[in-house]
Amino acid sequence: MDKYTYKVTAAGRINIIGEHIDYCGGKVFPAALSLCNTVYIRPNGTDKINIEWTTLKNKVALDINKLGEYKDIGYGSYQAGSAYMWSLNGHKIVGCDMLQDCTVPFGSGLSSSAAIEVSTIAALATIAGERINAVEVALAAQRAEREYSGVNCGIMDQYASACGKAGHAMLLDCKTLDCEYVPVRTGDYAIVIANCNKPHNLVESKYNERRAETEEALSVLKDKTGAACLAEVTSDELARYGKLLKSNVYARAKHVVEECERVRLAEVAMKNGDMVELGKLLNASHASLKELYEVTGKELDALAAAAQSHDACLGSRMTGGGFGGCTVSIVKRDGVDDFKRYVSEKYEKAIGYKPSCYDADIADGITVTKL
Repeated sequence: MDKYTYKVTAAGRINIIGEHIDYCGGKVFPAALSLCNTVYIRPNGTDKINIEWTTLKNKVALDINKLGEYKDIGYGSYQAGSAYMWSLNGHKIVGCDMLQDCTVPFGSGLSSSAAIEVSTIAALATIAGERINAVEVALAAQRAEREYSGVNCGIMDQYASACGKAGHAMLLDCKTLDCEYVPVRTGDYAIVIANCNKPHNLVESKYNERRAETEEALSVLKDKTGAACLAEVTSDELARYGKLLKSNVYARAKHVVEECERVRLAEVAMKNGDMVELGKLLNASHASLKELYEVTGKELDALAAAAQSHDACLGSRMTGGGFGGCTVSIVKRDGVDDFKRYVSEKYEKAIGYKPSCYDADIADGITVTKL
């Protein structure tokens, strides 16, 4: 890659716990992964952003004066949206050549889109000679996902991708963006990521519908509770006023309120190295996402059930938006190989094809290397 000037990466992520509460103002508990999107970039002295991929034959040329016009081009739209939102923030866009190399599996729930958006913005800032503010990059990337790609997401994915710290999970308050880095000390246990291999598309799925349901819940409850976001509603308040909500909206709100409490308990468990308690919380989270939030589906349920039934596994749940993607499991280290074999066989018997397991470390978010 010596023909390029810089190598810029941004991480995929797992969310240990705290699902579908980032856009409700809750605290979440993600960690950045060594699975990442890498952008090799050099300035080219033109008004074009020329994009190639290591995994595709496609080549795309974006006019830096028309970045708002590429929403429907397919490959290249994430990069166009990222550059466009960065320009709207008042940053200079420099014509360049970029080669994109993504090791975050697409449709996995590990935030390949956030990794692409964050790394693209960080790369553009780098060749423009700008100092990178990771939080600003994350916020611009979130705008790209929401306003350009049409997924009404919270901030968790982009923040984790940009601001991750090796060896640490992030206890992120999605309302204030206050973040505490918590060392991941799993002791005799490993975190295992498994992909159900069912592609998912958050725009076409019911992700935006779920967000609308939580907003409906807040619109009813805020007058009664004074809550500024749904995550501020307490379990007592929900019990008192839940009858004012439609049954499906109540179920969504109940998940949010209880998931916020699970995040609080998971923080304590992680800091104490109590993996048994953390495993129980993962199992409870998956059950809530299945029964109350209804975002799992037969594939993720089969994968989580297979994991939870293995003797070396303390707990397992879906991670990400749902409707496909991955599970995260806490597994005794000396049982990991048998766990992977067992889960693969049990899942294939239930669904008809195999899952994939990933070996990934908890890594830094944005990295920049001069080539």
